[in-house]
Amino acid sequence: MTGSIEDAAEFEADVEDEVLPDTVPDRIEAMRVVEALLFASATPLGPEDLASRVSAGADIEGILRDLADFYAGRGVNLVRVAGKWAFRTAGDLSFVFARDVVEQKKLSRAAMETLAIVAYHQPVTRAEIEEIRGVATSKGTLDLLLETGWIRLRGRRKAPGRPVTYGTTADFLDHFGLDAVGDLPGLEELKGAGFLEGRVPSGLSVPIPDDADTLRPDEDPLEDDELPPLDKDGGGDTPE
Repeated sequence: MTGSIEDAAEFEADVEDEVLPDTVPDRIEAMRVVEALLFASATPLGPEDLASRVSAGADIEGILRDLADFYAGRGVNLVRVAGKWAFRTAGDLSFVFARDVVEQKKLSRAAMETLAIVAYHQPVTRAEIEEIRGVATSKGTLDLLLETGWIRLRGRRKAPGRPVTYGTTADFLDHFGLDAVGDLPGLEELKGAGFLEGRVPSGLSVPIPDDADTLRPDEDPLEDDELPPLDKDGGGDTPE
């Protein structure tokens, strides 16, 4: 992924033009370390993860920008996902791997609708999901999304029955190639992509999603050893 010796030499020459001569050796070494760490990591790394492995005072953000620029036109790109950085195959080369991809079972329409509601309306309870969809959530839908690691239990709503609230995860952002949940498409983008067809009702708006870890005023934290209660008439929420 690091390219040929000639590529590396060209990269170092470009960097030398942008920094003071007496800082070149340290910066180049820091770049090599950052590049190696990102290459070897199975998960995206944040600036704080990288800073602890290079010399003090290294401009990690600048190094990441330089590496991203260097790899922008190559077979692999350095991209930002969920606020962290990772190498990914260039999007226009996906056809190369078409024969090697193991076909994954697609989520049902109900699961996709549920995931979208959680993403846009989080924190949201099961009852609120059903109210938005207009139908009951089938057994296993939320369990499936929890197992994929795309949604999580956030807390409990301060309401009768104290239903569980759901939100999205960093794995959700990583899977869908998003840096932040705010990068989800808005109303105009959804219409342009054909997801909203026909006449859109006046006053229709798409919520601005927010996946902040901080609990809302109407949420209580989950206890470490707490399990969601079973569904009962008028009772609390349970992941399914």
